Amino acid sequence: MRVGLFIPCYIDQFYPKVGIATLQLLKKLGVDVEYPLNQTCCGQPLANSGFESYTKKVGELFKQNFDKYDYIVSPSGSCVFHVRNHFNAANKISGVENFRENTFELCDFITNVLGNLDIDAVFNKKVGLHQSCHGLRGLKLGRSSETVGPPYSIVNNLLEKVSGIQLMPLGRTDECCGFGGTFAIAEEAISIKMAKDRLKDHLDHGVEVITSTDMSCLMHLHGVAVRRKLNIEMVHVAEILNSK
Repeated sequence: MRVGLFIPCYIDQFYPKVGIATLQLLKKLGVDVEYPLNQTCCGQPLANSGFESYTKKVGELFKQNFDKYDYIVSPSGSCVFHVRNHFNAANKISGVENFRENTFELCDFITNVLGNLDIDAVFNKKVGLHQSCHGLRGLKLGRSSETVGPPYSIVNNLLEKVSGIQLMPLGRTDECCGFGGTFAIAEEAISIKMAKDRLKDHLDHGVEVITSTDMSCLMHLHGVAVRRKLNIEMVHVAEILNSK
């Protein structure tokens, strides 16, 4: 099984430690993983703004970089959701159908492809899990409160394997942080209010660290937390699962 590591633009530029943690974690789990050096964006920002027809070159490069792998793994639920559900919707690039079923968010890959392996990690903090919209409602990494059925969370199950971690309950376990990509720009006031609500929920329940499968959500929450001088950290789930 050959795995290609897909690192989103904002992680590459702003949070490279998340990409490194993802690579190290996969290697610790025995995965034959490679990082294609020529990769760029998957085209999600343009597509979300209604300009997917301008992403053909991006899509062709994505195909060129990842076509040879059995699986594509990324530490970003939103980017994975785009590749699985919207990639190539307008450009009609041939031979990319396998990307839809073979592209996985990191926790989903560990659980449903590798088989939910033991996690050799230590993280002595009180942690609150922010379940991003794309991961929760798009990739079905957990059950959202508006659906009927038994509760489950792929990410929470993996975090429970980490030694020393205290997973704190929240009042609203699946509420949006307000980022939503360009939504945070187009609807700034609503976006900020939603972030304040999410931060308050975590702080009210004694959370020291907020984690998520999406660094974009954590980036948004971090920006609001810094401006409000709140004492709370943001750590991507890959960093926790790879911690010692």
